[in-house]
Amino acid sequence: MRRLVTLVAVQAAAVGLAVAVAAPALAAGTDRDAAGARSRVTGNDISFPQCGAIFPARPAFGIADVNGGLANDLNPCLGPSASHPSYRRAELYLAVAASTGVASQPKASLYLDTGDPGNIYRGRPIADWPKAGLTPYGACETTRVRTRRGTFTVGQNSRACAWRYGFMKAAQDVSWVAAAAKAIDRQKPPVTVAAAASRYPWWLDVELSSSWRTGTTGHAMNVADLQGMIAALRRAGASLIGAYSTSSQWTTITGGTRSSSGSLYRLRNWIPGATTLSGAKADCRLASFTAGRVVLTQWVANLDGDYAC
Repeated sequence: MRRLVTLVAVQAAAVGLAVAVAAPALAAGTDRDAAGARSRVTGNDISFPQCGAIFPARPAFGIADVNGGLANDLNPCLGPSASHPSYRRAELYLAVAASTGVASQPKASLYLDTGDPGNIYRGRPIADWPKAGLTPYGACETTRVRTRRGTFTVGQNSRACAWRYGFMKAAQDVSWVAAAAKAIDRQKPPVTVAAAASRYPWWLDVELSSSWRTGTTGHAMNVADLQGMIAALRRAGASLIGAYSTSSQWTTITGGTRSSSGSLYRLRNWIPGATTLSGAKADCRLASFTAGRVVLTQWVANLDGDYAC
């Protein structure tokens, strides 16, 4: 989702251009198809590579990334920060305030980076991998693991610990959004930003660029991890939850979604892959990777554009 955008932003900076040069082409307006009929309007998603950049003017909707590339880090521009102290550069504020809302999508949505790293990475424990907690898969419990770097007591590589990890990461994201919204609102901008999770649709960014378990056991852990994230979002009041992925990546990570997949079954889809708006429109006809409905598609030019199916 973000690699191409990052490259474009770096190239633009290298030649002294502002990212906003491309904004008129990507800003939400009303497109007309060959028959002259009014088509769906478009929006944009924004993430940490666009920190400090100018968001496209008047998109129909905006989607802000809560994370900074991993499931356990914060987008430094989600709310006001030391580097960008003004609410005017907070990406949560931009998604809310710049959007017109003239679309089938709400004015502002959020997306979360996901992953299932397991308990050990490069011979060392994952610091925030859980060691305890009750889950729908039973208790997350500890185990002893020996690596070339030593012997460690860690949470098991189990569905229970994976579910707990996903739950913890999504709960942390909810708290980050609330903190960012409150920091924005303390500056008294002309548009108030909601702090409650229930006020936003949420999307889980599920891509192979993140850390995932492999094999049949790994698939089961990955599914549990995503289920834990959904459980945390629902507990916080979120009702609209979907997944950003492709059929190939989703199947590689989860093993495929069936009715037995619980909360993953029939999730709403946001599908990337197009390089033009017309391609994004065509992708609305792609098969859903969760047996749900394709709600959004994305195309990437200079910035990420999004089309409401």
